[in-house]
Amino acid sequence: MNKLEQLFSQKNNQLITIYTTAGYPNLSDTPVILKELDQNNVDIIEVGIPYSDPLADGPTIQATSEKALANGMTLDVLFEQLNSVKNEISAPIVLMGYYNQVMTFGLEKFLQNCQESGVSGLILPDMPYEIYLAEHKSLFEKYDQKVTFLITPLTTEKRIKEINDATSGFVYIVSNSATTGATTSNYNEDFLSGIKSLGLTKPHQIGFGISTKEDVEKAWSFANGAIIGSAFLRVLEKSEGNLSSAIKEYIQSLN
Repeated sequence: MNKLEQLFSQKNNQLITIYTTAGYPNLSDTPVILKELDQNNVDIIEVGIPYSDPLADGPTIQATSEKALANGMTLDVLFEQLNSVKNEISAPIVLMGYYNQVMTFGLEKFLQNCQESGVSGLILPDMPYEIYLAEHKSLFEKYDQKVTFLITPLTTEKRIKEINDATSGFVYIVSNSATTGATTSNYNEDFLSGIKSLGLTKPHQIGFGISTKEDVEKAWSFANGAIIGSAFLRVLEKSEGNLSSAIKEYIQSLN
C-alpha cells in the first residue's frame, strides 16, 4: 500500500507535515534531515525541489532554493539521495516542485524515479487539476504517486469541491493569500471555517505561516493536519552544523 494511504488509514487527525528544501543547508544534508524527521515521528515529510523561479514561495524558501542550487542539487542527485535512505524511513515522502521541472525532466521518467526512490506523492502547485485528470492521471496511478492540489481563500466553493474530488493525496489548504514564510500566523478564519463546513472527504492540511505549537493546534481545529516549512528551514539555518539536536528540539516543541 502507498505510504500516504497507509498513514491516512491509521491516523487522520493531528498530523504534522514538515517541509525541507533538498540540498539545504548543504548538499549532503538531505538524507540526514529525512532520517532525523522520521525518527522524531513527523507524519509526512515534504521535500522541496529547488527551483530558480518559484511562484508561491516566500523569501525564506527562495533563499534556501538558491543555496541548494548553488550547492549542486539536481533531480538526479535528489533521487540518488532518496534511494540511499528509502529503506530507513517509514514516513511518507512527498515531493513539492513545479510542473515545468517535471515536464522538462520527462513526466514518466520522473514518476518512475519517484516510485523507485520511495516517494509516495507529489505537490505541483502550478499543475491544473483539469490537466492532471485529462492527461496525466493514468501515469500517476501507474507509478503509485498520489497527487495533492492546493486551495486558497480565492478558490471558489465549486472549485474546492472539484479539487477535493481530484486529489488522491491530501488537500493543501493555504491559510491566507500571501506567499509562504510569515513569521506569525495570519489565518483567514472565515475561509477556514467555510472549508470546515464543506466537509471535505479527502484528508486536508493547512500550510503557510505555521511555526509554533499554538499555530499547529489552531490548524488542527480546522483541518486534519498542519504543514510547517519556512519555520523549519530557519531552524536548519541556525543549527550551526548540529542538525540532529536542532531538529529534535524543534519537533519536540510542537508536541
